[in-house]
Amino acid sequence: MTEDDKMTDAALHSLKNLRAAQPSPEAKKIALNAAMAAFDAAQVKKPARAGWASRWRLGAGLGLPIGTAVAALVLLPLGTQLFVAQSNKTDGVPPKGEVTIASKDKPLLKTPADAPVPLPKTMDEEKADDGATLTLAQPAKPVTEIAGTVAPEPMATTTAAPVMDQLATSAPVGRGVADAKRMAQTPMQEQGEADLMAAPAPSANVMGSVGVVSQNGVSLQPSGDSFQKFDESRVKVVKDEPVSTFSIDVDTASYSYVRSVLGDGYLPEPDAVRLEELINYFPYDYPAPASLETPFRATMAVMPTPWNSKTELLEIGIKGYVPPATERQPENLTFLIDTSGSMDEPNKLPLLKRSFGLLVDQLKPTDTVSIVVYAGSAGVVLEPTKAADRAKILGALDNLAAGGSTAGAEGIELAYRLAAQNKIADGVNRVILATDGDFNVGIDSPDALKTFIKSKRDQGIFLSVLGFGRGNLDDALMQSLAQNGNGNASYIDSFAEAQKVLVEEGGANLVTIAKDVKIQVEFNPAQVSEYRLIGYETRALNREDFNNDTVDAGEIGAGHTVTALYEITPAGSGGELNDPLRYSSSMSAEPQPVSQELGFLKMRYKTPEGVVSKLITTPIGKDLVLDDLSKAGNDQRFAAAVAAFGQKLKGSAYGEAMTWQQIADLANGAKGSDVNGYRAGFVQMVKLAAVIGPDKPGVAE
Repeated sequence: MTEDDKMTDAALHSLKNLRAAQPSPEAKKIALNAAMAAFDAAQVKKPARAGWASRWRLGAGLGLPIGTAVAALVLLPLGTQLFVAQSNKTDGVPPKGEVTIASKDKPLLKTPADAPVPLPKTMDEEKADDGATLTLAQPAKPVTEIAGTVAPEPMATTTAAPVMDQLATSAPVGRGVADAKRMAQTPMQEQGEADLMAAPAPSANVMGSVGVVSQNGVSLQPSGDSFQKFDESRVKVVKDEPVSTFSIDVDTASYSYVRSVLGDGYLPEPDAVRLEELINYFPYDYPAPASLETPFRATMAVMPTPWNSKTELLEIGIKGYVPPATERQPENLTFLIDTSGSMDEPNKLPLLKRSFGLLVDQLKPTDTVSIVVYAGSAGVVLEPTKAADRAKILGALDNLAAGGSTAGAEGIELAYRLAAQNKIADGVNRVILATDGDFNVGIDSPDALKTFIKSKRDQGIFLSVLGFGRGNLDDALMQSLAQNGNGNASYIDSFAEAQKVLVEEGGANLVTIAKDVKIQVEFNPAQVSEYRLIGYETRALNREDFNNDTVDAGEIGAGHTVTALYEITPAGSGGELNDPLRYSSSMSAEPQPVSQELGFLKMRYKTPEGVVSKLITTPIGKDLVLDDLSKAGNDQRFAAAVAAFGQKLKGSAYGEAMTWQQIADLANGAKGSDVNGYRAGFVQMVKLAAVIGPDKPGVAE
């Protein structure tokens, strides 16, 4: 070595001033997610603890193969330390069970005392000791189908960058999309497959929600949430069943729940996808009635179906009356807040308190607020207080803390009692239940609770339900309580969603202008041979229910929009799915006169205090038919895009023909002014779904 090759003391001294290269944010995120997911997999049967480790959990967990976790860890620069541990300590110092990458001279994975990495324990061997070390599962044979798609060949870790780039431009989402992508391309662990085979079968009426599902509906990542199971609306022959009857639905919980699941990098359980709630999440620019004498009016259009060239879409849009600010009714609101132990998560009680703070800011000084909480027992936190005393109300909210079990029924009884004591004549009297859906203590039966809520509804006190968080969400019960309480159900997954539900749509969600709203469509067999209603499966009514005023139906709030879509097959188009009957009685009947009407629309409703319904009718003329989808308005085309998305997401028998890109393009071209960016957020959600569950091979481009 020459003198020139030697490094001088001055040069060596200068090296101490050099700064280490900063790790790539994408690499850090992937490595952290993968390591935490591997830790979660090792802790399957251990209860979550509030402490250092729980703050690092992924929530439901990604369940990634350890091969992926190790590959992701390699992306971190040398010298970066990553701690994964389980502890009740909160001082930020990781206890035993650490995983570290120290330098190239040290082993990639290090456990205490350099012990060898243990093989995964069986479920029976798993123990809840706080000092458990991280166990790493061994790779096994691959799972070939994830989310109903065939897993492609494993991808190199370098392909994570485009996925992360796409996430950077998407709507607010959670972690784990890139990791979920890798999970679909990497062999699953033997332990994971064993857990999958041991998963309990869903009940007959309620299915647990999952993050990623195969075509047979088996959960790969159970969340603990439950949903009412229902079958998709089928195609009906007009000659056999010419009349379709359903209750309107203005709930939006399904959309925000689906967005939350996709944001975490999973596909939602099919029964969590209610198409009408996805479609009705968005405001539409339908014309509103001029006065409350006619509380709503219908707007209709018929356009080509984007996923089937032989059928058409009939859109029925309803817009509720928008009262001026001078006509605003006084409000008596009772907040019924779940403070049980399960609410002790950042996206539950802390988000709930900030959300209610938004609502308080919108109230008039003369409005009244009461607060009731329930956990191990129910109690009044805030006696009826005028909204003018904003500091007192916000202080009561701020002091709430989670703990105890859940006595939902007792809390509801107390909340209704308080609301009745302060009932405002000719005003808004409403209980707002905010919960993660965990009703498990102090309730005799769901039917008894529904009956109680119905009786209070008949006394003029309505109920709305806000769902928070995941893991305990009993969506079916929340939907049922809201329906029986003449209210609506919403799912709050972010502060932005709270702003939408409680501020932007506050009047529509709190002020009812018409109740028991039913829609009935009679199709003309001379013009329409088949039809199916898109969504509204849980809102279907019998034909005779339409004229029966004792049958409950949905409500419309001030300014609410409601959209319903029928896919119809024009007579003679050749798109029929049902063959004509050989011995049909209609063959010998007199031919029906050709009419210019596709059908006839009927709508029934009651005033908020009424007991006898009123009828609105209008024909559905052929003049509404558009021969090209591009001629339809932005609202019509966007609603069609959302319907296509929902059908594809839930694995519908009717929506597989469109690709994710085609759906995104249709929605992108129909965003319109999109003042609040909701439609742009939907387009990004479609792109997320395309990453998590790519199109099946053979889907037309």
